[in-house]
Amino acid sequence: MLDQVLTALAASGGTAVVAAAGTDVWGALRQAVARWFGRGDAQREQAELERLDQTAAALQSADSAEAERARIRQEASWQARIEAALESLSEGERDQAASRLRALLAQHAPQSTATAGPGGLAVGGDVDIRADGGSIAAGVIHGGAHIDTPREPDPSQG
Repeated sequence: MLDQVLTALAASGGTAVVAAAGTDVWGALRQAVARWFGRGDAQREQAELERLDQTAAALQSADSAEAERARIRQEASWQARIEAALESLSEGERDQAASRLRALLAQHAPQSTATAGPGGLAVGGDVDIRADGGSIAAGVIHGGAHIDTPREPDPSQG
């Protein structure tokens, strides 16, 4: 069983495969992932290319009602494949494969694109919202906001 770091790496790999399918980064990521799985074996690499193509086709052919479920299934499938590949390696080989996968994802994976519905806040990275000096800070305010001088507490309240 993999530790949490490698499980998270496998999840990132699955997400990257699905996010890249049908985009301009697909070709490069597809080749890199197939090479990673193939580990120098041309037949294994070709089999992975075919699996990756099946993934892209499944995502592309899903209608709008099915698209989210197809995306989730494909991400989970690729995460499981990556986890199985890592688990099949010795500890030293696993560390090297994990390093190669991290580098592959850093180089080829599409950058996260955050989206939000109307009136929402989408953040593709860290966000730090602060208020000081009696001001208001918010990512999104629905309706109005008003700053008023606070009332003096009633002495009976302590």
